[in-house]
Amino acid sequence: CGSGSLLLNVNRQMKDKGGKIGKIYGQEKEVTTFNLARMNMLLHGLHDSEFEIFHGDTLTNDWAMLKDSNPVKPVTFDAVVANPPFSLKWEPDDETSKDPRFKNYGVAPKSAADFAFLLHGFNYLSDNGTMAIILPHGVLFRGGTEAAIRQKLLADDNIDCIIGLPSNLFYSTGIPVCIIVLKKCRKSDDILFINAAELYEKGKKQNELTEDHINKIVETYRTRTEEERFSHRVSLKEIHDNDYNLNITRYVSLAQEEVQI
Repeated sequence: CGSGSLLLNVNRQMKDKGGKIGKIYGQEKEVTTFNLARMNMLLHGLHDSEFEIFHGDTLTNDWAMLKDSNPVKPVTFDAVVANPPFSLKWEPDDETSKDPRFKNYGVAPKSAADFAFLLHGFNYLSDNGTMAIILPHGVLFRGGTEAAIRQKLLADDNIDCIIGLPSNLFYSTGIPVCIIVLKKCRKSDDILFINAAELYEKGKKQNELTEDHINKIVETYRTRTEEERFSHRVSLKEIHDNDYNLNITRYVSLAQEEVQI
């Protein structure tokens, strides 16, 4: 559903009677990207009745469909994907801590709204759904309020997989990023770490993931296969012993042992 700031792309009823996606919902604050997102849907062959893109702010949650939903039967989605702006400064107020999206986890710091975007999407995820969000690596180990939110998500067994991607993949930033995969009802007793930092093809201006690279990451996640210097399943106890630090290189190091001369 396009890319850019404050993007929330949510897929509802992914398996209807025909085995197709029921409807795609998205939210975008920047008007240019909002229009690009709608155009992207049409260019991919979706009829305007098959998607709904809302021009609004994810952080303030001004989309009435979500904000005013019945608390007894809230709006939920089977798949949530997001590519929000990294470490965006925002202005939470005294009422923010009472927001249903944040009240059980805490409010992201003013200096970085990364976890605010994550908790927004997670709040509307169905019990059997899957969420994936692209964020900077700092969310995996920063302290303060972010550490408390991270610990709560881990204690509730909601983090399913963390995928480290190569640097220089995006036009807007050259920093390496990660994908955090979350579920509300998991079937694994460990967290899968995938370090794909070396999995790229160098382009003229930026690095690229080839189809083979993407398939390797997806297949590793699907089968939860362990591979030296690429993937490793980590128990919650080990993460607890590491003070809930999710730094990928702590669990899947790419360092090679030096040859003794």
